[in-house]
Parts: sequence; structure tokens; C-alpha cells
Amino acid sequence: MISRRTVLEIVQLKEQGFSIRSIARQLQIDRETVTKYLADVGPVKARRAIQKSKLDPYKEMIAGMICQCSDVKAPVVLQRIKDKGFTGEITIVRDLLRQLRGESLQRQAFIRFETEPGEQIQIDWGHFPSLTYGADRRKLYALAVVEGHSRMLYVYFSHSQKQSYLHQGLLEAFAYFSGVSKEIVVDNMLTAVTERVGTVIRFNEAFLEFLGKFGIHPCACTIRAPHEKGKVENAIKYLRQNFWPLREVTTLNDVQEQVRQWLDTVANVRKHATTGQRPVDRLQGLHPLPDFLPDCRETASLKVHKDFGVRFDANVYTVPPWAIGKQVTLKADNRLVSVYLKEKLIACHQRCWKRQQRLEVPGHLQQVKKIRKRLLQDRQVIVFLSVGEVALQYLNHLAELRLSIKKNITGLLRLRDEFGDTSLIYGLQKSLEKKVIGADYVRNILYQEMTPITSHLPVTLKQEELNAIRLTTPALAEYDAIAIKRRKGNG
Repeated sequence: MISRRTVLEIVQLKEQGFSIRSIARQLQIDRETVTKYLADVGPVKARRAIQKSKLDPYKEMIAGMICQCSDVKAPVVLQRIKDKGFTGEITIVRDLLRQLRGESLQRQAFIRFETEPGEQIQIDWGHFPSLTYGADRRKLYALAVVEGHSRMLYVYFSHSQKQSYLHQGLLEAFAYFSGVSKEIVVDNMLTAVTERVGTVIRFNEAFLEFLGKFGIHPCACTIRAPHEKGKVENAIKYLRQNFWPLREVTTLNDVQEQVRQWLDTVANVRKHATTGQRPVDRLQGLHPLPDFLPDCRETASLKVHKDFGVRFDANVYTVPPWAIGKQVTLKADNRLVSVYLKEKLIACHQRCWKRQQRLEVPGHLQQVKKIRKRLLQDRQVIVFLSVGEVALQYLNHLAELRLSIKKNITGLLRLRDEFGDTSLIYGLQKSLEKKVIGADYVRNILYQEMTPITSHLPVTLKQEELNAIRLTTPALAEYDAIAIKRRKGNG
């Protein structure tokens, strides 16, 4: 047995054009029950006919929106159906949504306070569904910044709530507002408040240093008193209800571009329910920004590895190969990863939100190839490589360790002149085994374990170019082949 009210709702929904299946789903009753009461509604049919509504052509569409997002709000629905030709007002949209959900209008009392122009901004983080990058998922947060007098809103999306990203979000908000307020109201987030005992509050030192550059005074809310920052609480609720529903986003840059467009075309140009004015028209009284803005990017001091890359956020970003072994400074925001050697920018990459990726600049790989090609074209290097495969291994180790190729190759060739190829190969092998690389180490090994094959160095000529001439080690197998060929010919 169902109530009289439910029977009336069944009839009303049927007269509005909804199917039996749709009525049963909306009222959460069996389809047979709907059919039964439609067949025998008694005196209900005697009620006056329902007047046609401007929403009649859009009811099925709105019902589909509710199925897709159960808490979709009237402004979002209004935006969608206006694109389809709806010319009515938001009131009948709200009434229909309330009717479809079976809700009754409930109002709660709250305390409101107003601030003077340019006096206060309120900030808070909101959590949103994670974004997917391939097989990886990244949490998504939104920093909402509201100017108290005008209700002007800025939203900064991020995959992190670290200190640097809080500062980046505030910096973008100040630039969007074209000024700063006297006071900033925060909750008890660790990036703003590190300790609280009663009324004694210890603010985060980095947060204070950042605010000090703008002359802003921080104010922390009482614990479990969200009404003290009700403007930003309502802004996050508005963001969830008006911006997020029925929206498709793919990347962090994508959602930031979409929310910026929404701020410019919806949130800040609507007539605010409390002030009765548009936030963009009401914004005034802010203090101008300083001439020099702080660099708020996430910063890390990193070492360049042998693969000419630095490790950051589970990825590898390449730098020029000449920086291998050096300590560099990496600075990152939501869009770019920049690498500096002292004050000089040496590499810049698009931020990658996938994990376990290697991000290469084509020019860096070309530099590696040029270095190797230049080495192989050097006459001294060619002579050294003629010693054998161990010489190539030794050359690679010299390059990886960023040791002077020219100086070490020259020293090793002098040892070859003094001790011969066999002894040099022995010294190179011992040096590789002990993992001590360099001509000086090979010299010590040979001096300790061997006797030079000659007691006199080659005659020194006046022309220095002639003193540097060396011949490659001949391949004896080639001479053996010539001798065998001649014997066969004579036979």
C-alpha cells in the first residue's frame, strides 16, 4: 500500500510525459504498482489538467542528467538546456529537480559577516576525483581563493598540496585579482599553521615569509568552525555543484584551462545571490602587487647522472651531457620542469605526470653523438683504439667519468712507447679490475709490476708535430696471410 501523495506523484509524472519505467525508478517503487494506480486512479483524474511548461521538451534530458549525476544543480542544468533552446528561468528548473528527486525545500540558519573592500581573502583546499595518465593516477586538489567583499573567485588545480604549490596558487590568484588584501584567512593546514595551543598560534615560517613579501597578515580559523571562512566554503561547494558536474577533463592543464574559462564566463560575472552584484564589478580596494614577484616553484638540488639525466617525481629529465657529474638546481611548476646550473638555464621540459618516464630533448642526444664522433675522428684516439678491445672499454670509462680524454690518451700512448702494447693492455685490464681509471693509475701499475722494454725514449725532434706522430699497432694476422699467399704462389 502506498500513500496518497505517492499516487498523486505517479499521476503527475505520467501527465508530464514520463514512462512507467522512469516513474518507477524516480519514486523507487515497482513498475506493476505504477501500472495498477494509473489504471485506477479514482478521483485523482478529476483534478485540473497540468498546464504545459517550457521544460516539457527537456524533461527526458534533465532526467538523464540526474541519472548521470544525482546531485547535479539547477545552474548546471540551465546552462545545458539553454544551449538546446530553452528560454525560461532557473526557478522552474529548480522546482523540477526538486520534484524529480522527491525533495522538500529546507533552509538552515547561518551567521554572515561582511568585510570592507580589499580587507580580506579566504582560502581553502578542496578534493576532487583523481586524474588518470596511462596506468598512473594522480590525486587532484583545488585551491579556492575568494576576495571577501566582492566574492571574486580564483581556482588553482594541482596534484599536490605541498608548500610550493600553495604559494604558486596564491601567486596566480593575486595576479588574477591584480592586487592583494590586508588579511588572509586560512584553516589549520600544516602549510599555514604548524602549531596551535588555545589562542596561541604558530604559523608556518615559509608561509609567513611568502606573505611578508606582500604585506599580508595571516589569520587562522578556530578549529571545527567552518562558518568563520564561510565564503570560501561556499565557493568550493559552488565549484563542485556548478563547474564539476557533467564535465570531462583529461589532464591538469586541461582542467585549469576549463576552470579559468568558467571563472571568466560564469562564476565572476553572475549576479551573486548575497551581494546582488557581479563579483567582477564589485572588486576594488586591493593593494597593488610588488614590482618583483617571488619564485614559488618546487625546488630540488640534484646530481646529473651518467645517462645525462636528473631524477624528479619518479621520472628522468635530460640535460646537456657536459653537465654529467655536476650539481644542478631543478625548479618545477604544473607545466614546466626547468634545470639550472648556478643561475644559467640549461634545460627545460614539459612536466610529465606519468611515472617511470624518460623525457629527452633531441639536442641533448645529438650532443652525445657529436662528442663520440669527434673522439673517434681524433688521430691519437684512433692509435689508442688500435691496441684492442680493452682500449675501447677504457675510452668509454674515461668519457663516463668526465675525465680529460686528450690528457689521458696522450699519457697512455707514452706508456705504450715505453712498455709496449702487451704491457699497456695488462695495465689497462688491471686498472679496470680495480676500478681506478686514468693514465696515472696505469703508470703506477706498470712501474710497480714491470720493467720498461727500452731504456731510451724516442729522439725528440725540433718540430713538435713530428714528435706526436705514432703508428697504429699492426695486425700480425694480416702479415701471416701475406706470407702464406706467397708460399702458395711459389709452390
